[in-house]
Amino acid sequence: MDSSEMNEGEIHQIDSDDVIKEEDETENEEGEDLTEDAEALKAELAKIVVHPPSYEQSLMEEFDQAEFSPSYKDNLPKENLVLQYAENFRRQMVQLYRDRKPLFLNPVNECGVEKFVCTTIRPTLLEFKELYNWDGAAEFVADYLNIEPLKPEYELPKRLISPSTVLKRQKGNCFEYSTLLCSLLIGAGYDAYVISGYATKETCLADESRDICPLLKKKEEVQEEARKKEMKKYNVKPPRDLRSKFELKQEAKKEAEKQAEKEKQRKEEEERIAELEKPPPDPYFGLRIHAWVLVLSGKREVPENFFIEPFTGLSHPMDSSNYLGIESVWNNVNYWVNMQDCSEGVKGLSFDLGDSTVWEFMFPNNDKPLLKIPDAEDDLNDMDDDERKYTSSSISTDDEEHEVEKYLDMPPSWVDALKLSHRDFQMRCPHGKKTKVYKRAKLEKFAHYLMKDGLISRLSVYEDRELTDLMKVHEYYAHRSDKLTQKLTNHRTGQVCENFDPGRPRCLKEHQFKSSTPGPENERVMIFYHEARVDGLVKREETQTEMTEEYSNRDDFLFYKYVEFGKRAKKFGPQETSSANKGRPINKMIQKFHRNRNKPANEDIAEIIFHVAEDKIHISYHTEDVRIAASTREFLKPPNWDEKGAVLTFNPEMHQTFQVDPMLPMNKQVELYEMLMELLKAEEKCRNEVRDSQNEVRNILDDRTKEEAASELDISVYDTERNEKAKKHRRELERQQLEEKMRKQEMDIDYLAPFLAKIGNPEKLSKQQAFSLKEECLADLKQRLIDKANLIQARFEKESQELEKKQAWYQQNQVSMGKEDEEEYLTYCKEAIFRIHILDLRLTRHKEQAPHKYMQLEQKLRNDERLSEFF
Repeated sequence: MDSSEMNEGEIHQIDSDDVIKEEDETENEEGEDLTEDAEALKAELAKIVVHPPSYEQSLMEEFDQAEFSPSYKDNLPKENLVLQYAENFRRQMVQLYRDRKPLFLNPVNECGVEKFVCTTIRPTLLEFKELYNWDGAAEFVADYLNIEPLKPEYELPKRLISPSTVLKRQKGNCFEYSTLLCSLLIGAGYDAYVISGYATKETCLADESRDICPLLKKKEEVQEEARKKEMKKYNVKPPRDLRSKFELKQEAKKEAEKQAEKEKQRKEEEERIAELEKPPPDPYFGLRIHAWVLVLSGKREVPENFFIEPFTGLSHPMDSSNYLGIESVWNNVNYWVNMQDCSEGVKGLSFDLGDSTVWEFMFPNNDKPLLKIPDAEDDLNDMDDDERKYTSSSISTDDEEHEVEKYLDMPPSWVDALKLSHRDFQMRCPHGKKTKVYKRAKLEKFAHYLMKDGLISRLSVYEDRELTDLMKVHEYYAHRSDKLTQKLTNHRTGQVCENFDPGRPRCLKEHQFKSSTPGPENERVMIFYHEARVDGLVKREETQTEMTEEYSNRDDFLFYKYVEFGKRAKKFGPQETSSANKGRPINKMIQKFHRNRNKPANEDIAEIIFHVAEDKIHISYHTEDVRIAASTREFLKPPNWDEKGAVLTFNPEMHQTFQVDPMLPMNKQVELYEMLMELLKAEEKCRNEVRDSQNEVRNILDDRTKEEAASELDISVYDTERNEKAKKHRRELERQQLEEKMRKQEMDIDYLAPFLAKIGNPEKLSKQQAFSLKEECLADLKQRLIDKANLIQARFEKESQELEKKQAWYQQNQVSMGKEDEEEYLTYCKEAIFRIHILDLRLTRHKEQAPHKYMQLEQKLRNDERLSEFF
């Protein structure tokens, strides 16, 4: 008896002891006389009766067989022959290998009919481009279905549902997951197989709480080798290193020891954490049955073999520790049984399915090339003539048998064609959302257009394993009108990073800011799509005192701009409303330019510094190729430079210069004056550009505030289901057409026309015909009123039955339901009760109005000019 059975026995023993004690106490209490109040309490408690719900184990879901095609309910003669062949193969394997577990060969389908597992695979290529590659198909299957664990986990399932039914019900076990995924991969051209074997508990239950989220795994960075600098012949030799080599070696040795100690501590810490996070021992280790997918190299340019876990949609190497053994492998063509030792898991296994020494195939038409024995012809040449004749005859007999057997190939799949609507594909997950828990992370996936803000995925990263201390949140969006695609919020630092697709009015690509200070004139970084901007702005960094801008591909060769702001002067009294829009005072502005080869270096400006607070302008020119220093120039502004219409004066003391080449002629005073005027204009232009940049930042922030409040989504004009504007317009047109049609019918209606048509539309009616028309018309109205009452009653009963079913489902799943599901159930109950109440009122009103309608028609018939002379 194992530990689990002993624990169950102890529990049952404890429960029985408690029951015996309670019965003894009850007998002792019954011997006592009860007071009147106690008798009254006992009587009240006796009225409370509970009925425990019945529980049936291993209850399999039943399907309506009328929904399936004949191939699901019957087998073709060739399918029966294959089943017999498989049964013979199973008996031989049992006879030869009695210690092996049973093979998964011919489970029943949803109609209770035995089907061979290879024929359950239906290779299909769906019309969605995301399913053409293995990673997209695997992710879709993992997201689209809900997991049904095997019960018990150490036995093969008795039933294997077809992939088409799995797509409709959106749930399945590991074998059904793998069969569906294999069907999609083979249809897309991959060499894929379903594997039946054994896996760890975490893999079988899709427990990823000890795994790192795939979105957080760092991509392997390709380290580029440092290129050695080529020493040219006439290069200046570097100075000699006069440091002691012994001291350098000692320092390097100490540094290596420190690094080794840090590495040792890091490894010890990792081992300690791994030991703490190690899962508890599994009593069914090595016995848990699981199915996954194998993809072999060759087709679709797959470089090497790999596994795909259908529950997660992730790939695993061939020596993965998640898988503990393999029993069999199959695709839509053949079935192979593993003959290799799996004592070390799947590590070291050969997947050359053509090697009959390690893989036993079922059908002789093996599409894998068999191993060739090179010495067979040599041995045949060494034989005598009689032996050669006998061997040749036996070989010919074997060839004839092989010729006979080669016609036993795999019958076509009995599964209906896999179909998936565009709306179901966009839903991706059951009910449009799915949550996965990883190591210190939680991933939530949503269907497109399900969330009002366009959210399709949210990754929450936590500090602890209990998922209580939130660190940061990655949010991914789609179909947003503001082109927002990603949003990263760091809850520790308060930093927010937003990414946008091209198409925004101001070409914003990335926006980084702090959530505590989202307004203007605070720390932020904006990156733009500079190819789409006229000014070529690449990046803008802003703080409370500084602003830096970087440009690219400008005609004026400007690539850098720096602005230093001062503090606003404090004013007492009411503040003017326009003062906030004037911006911060500017202390200094710096502009840097690339080299313009069309100008001489000593005339090509490299940097201009506008000292606004000091009324100075400093210019630095580019360095000539043959020089090691650059020319500079500095101007002092005239005292009245900021007065409009003032005459500016210039004197030599307002200018200082440094020329690298002393042989160049000095500039004249007129040239310097004109240069100063140009610099003053450049300063004014730069100041205006800074104000424009500040206004642009404010406009972007205002737009972001409005966009976050509205959260509008882009809907294609071809998406008739989601385009509410087009749908509303179409409904309005249909309503108007219907009203116009009803108006014409009311004007042209003749309630005696169908009855007159029966008697040939006579020009004049006889008395007998008039009475007959009256009775038929009234009888017809009476019957229609009764039919309408019956229809309302049928709808009332249908709504009542659906409400009762929903209430029964709620009673069964109440314990495992979440808050959202419970709110959805309460909403459904309110709506159902409302509909039932409306139907009840409609039936009551109909019963009240029916006699009046009957009397109104009778009065109309009496007043009709064609019948009035007889009544």
